[in-house]
Amino acid sequence: MHFGLTEEQKLLQETVRSFVATECPAPRVRELFESGTGFDPALWKGLSEMGISGLVVPEVYGGAGLELLELALVAEQLGAGVLAAPLLGHSLASLALVLAGSPAQKERWLPALASGTTHGSVALAEEGDVWEPDGWTLRVDGGRLRGVKRHVPGGADAELLVVGTAGGGLALVQRGAGVRVEPEPGLDRTRPLATLHFEGASCEPLPEGAAASGRLRDAGLAVLAADAFGAAWRLVQMTVEYAKSRQQFGQPIAQFQAVKHQLADMATSIEPARGLFWYAAHAWDHLPDEAPRAAAVAKHHLTERAAEIARAAVELHGGLGFTWECDVHIWMKRVLFDRAFLGAPAHHRARSAALGGW
Repeated sequence: MHFGLTEEQKLLQETVRSFVATECPAPRVRELFESGTGFDPALWKGLSEMGISGLVVPEVYGGAGLELLELALVAEQLGAGVLAAPLLGHSLASLALVLAGSPAQKERWLPALASGTTHGSVALAEEGDVWEPDGWTLRVDGGRLRGVKRHVPGGADAELLVVGTAGGGLALVQRGAGVRVEPEPGLDRTRPLATLHFEGASCEPLPEGAAASGRLRDAGLAVLAADAFGAAWRLVQMTVEYAKSRQQFGQPIAQFQAVKHQLADMATSIEPARGLFWYAAHAWDHLPDEAPRAAAVAKHHLTERAAEIARAAVELHGGLGFTWECDVHIWMKRVLFDRAFLGAPAHHRARSAALGGW
């Protein structure tokens, strides 16, 4: 039995890795981070031309028709490069339509989402850190939506929104009349958030929304775990490189036993956990009974480990690590976004325990 990636999956990762390194090197990362917009049309156009915007959209609608594992593998590379691109919200909006949309809704929207010409996102969270479908309270009344959604990724730019509604349903909303956007301050400036006020906005319920909302959450958890893994592994590499170059007492600090131990702890705490997001993404497509727990485990474990690695990276960079001029904080904030979005580790630890019958 083969437990590794296929040659096609490796090629996909290498292609995205090369794109990130070429189109968004460290100086450009910092420029985009400091701008705070979190959306670079040129980067998104490049990813769309590679087919990334339609990775999980069926081929009949112009997408690549790939599985969640391929999306997670791409997310790993975007996390490693802290790329300012709206992949998370856009891909989840696409998946929501694939899972729950009517034939007419799919025909209308999926080709535009696949090509990247329409930018989509999801509005799921509500006041009080409510992420789970059974906690959503927004109601559709006469085809109109009223209420507030928080922490919407790319909410200021998204043209099509998939909104979580009462009873765990999902509804489509075109941004425009009846939608008021309020930017939210956030740590990760590569993925800005917004609070959306729905003030009688016209909406279309997705027919299978109630049945699909849990699967949409699980897909998001797997993608966030992959993004966190990529960012954490890059932090390990950055810290090793710094330790080799930083001189103290006439030698690189990488030669000090205590530093060696810390670097080894960082690497061994994250690398063996790579399989968690691989399995969560694989289970989402092929093992539906196992998918909810696998996604919860991947999210809580990988994002928690990634946050610990980020803290260690800052410490090992010494006084420099606590300054704005050191790039480490950009990756740290990426990880902290992944840790918080769709629920903190403690929440998903409790979920995974319950799903395991504990």
